[in-house]
Amino acid sequence: MKLRLSLPVSLFLLLLTVALCTGSQLFLLLSVLIVIAVLWSLIAVLWASATLRVDGDLAEQTVHRGENLVFSLRMRHRGLIPIAPLLLEISDPSGTLDREIRLKNMPWRVQSLHLPVHAAHVGVFPVGLRACVVEDLLGIVHKRVALTDTSFSLTVLPRTFSTEPLTLSPGDPGSEIMARATEDLNAPSDVRSYQPGDAMKKIHWKLSLRKGELIVRKFDEPILQDVLILMDCSRPPSWGHPQAEADIRDALLETTASILKDQTSTDHQVRLPLLGHHPVDVDKSMGLPIAMDYLARVDFSETDRFERVLIMESRRLRKVGCVVVISARLNIPMVDIMIRMHRSGPNIRLYLITFAPEDENVLPLISRLKQAGIEVSYVTPEPEGGNAA
Repeated sequence: MKLRLSLPVSLFLLLLTVALCTGSQLFLLLSVLIVIAVLWSLIAVLWASATLRVDGDLAEQTVHRGENLVFSLRMRHRGLIPIAPLLLEISDPSGTLDREIRLKNMPWRVQSLHLPVHAAHVGVFPVGLRACVVEDLLGIVHKRVALTDTSFSLTVLPRTFSTEPLTLSPGDPGSEIMARATEDLNAPSDVRSYQPGDAMKKIHWKLSLRKGELIVRKFDEPILQDVLILMDCSRPPSWGHPQAEADIRDALLETTASILKDQTSTDHQVRLPLLGHHPVDVDKSMGLPIAMDYLARVDFSETDRFERVLIMESRRLRKVGCVVVISARLNIPMVDIMIRMHRSGPNIRLYLITFAPEDENVLPLISRLKQAGIEVSYVTPEPEGGNAA
């Protein structure tokens, strides 16, 4: 609580001095009225604050980018002494400053508000009423009442779009490798007793006659090639405007989410290392909802350059059939590393997030990548409407 007493105290001392010097009862009465006004204001604010009751509700706490929802608020106070209209401090996920709303002074009556909330960007944002400011009519007493039950955490998930199917080296999808390997009956690894449902062509007839029971051949399950998704988790370029930086973040996350979603219907494993203050390795076994939640919580706080991340991951490519690189920047070291990764075995696909695909500084680098057999796709950030690949 803050008391703005400089002006009332100055007036009180001035009037009291004049009253004592002149013996005027009028000036003495005016000085007493100032004290009464201050006490009256203090009682009014404390009374309204003590009887303030607030109830809030958020329609949903998990939405996709671009969706709208409603924040409902109900509040009242039982103070009978008039006060200034209540000032509400409301958190907004739109990326702008928090909103401030003035209510009418309606003691003993419930005031309801239904505020639209727009999920403009991917992430986790505070939404709701953070605090209520109670003031007297004269502006002398100012009390901020912090609220916790009316503040919510809104998770905005990335949208997805269709992507081209990935090709695993040496150009065969992992499911086809599995199909051919499981039908190869020329290289059994072991034998076991027959079980109902086993194919007749897998029965080892000579060994079955020798042992007096049906014996079938066992075959090694082939190890499917993995898909490695590498997203640049460092702070993206701003292009001179904070809104552009936010749009690039959305494009990075939504491109990654789209690749991840499309790979859930395949047989091969998918790994997505997310770096930053809270690093985590996302894989297919987690399930798509959990993976999307992890993506929404990426804070782009990684301090290592993306080139270093590419170098570290290039040492673990033994089982990788395809590497998907998603970044909003491209430079010579990144190009060299991706070419070396491709030569070591896996196919490489680069998704370049940019507002200027015809940038003269980038075109020579793109040409080098394509000449080395690396796929390149452009993604243009689009505010609140998905991304164009």
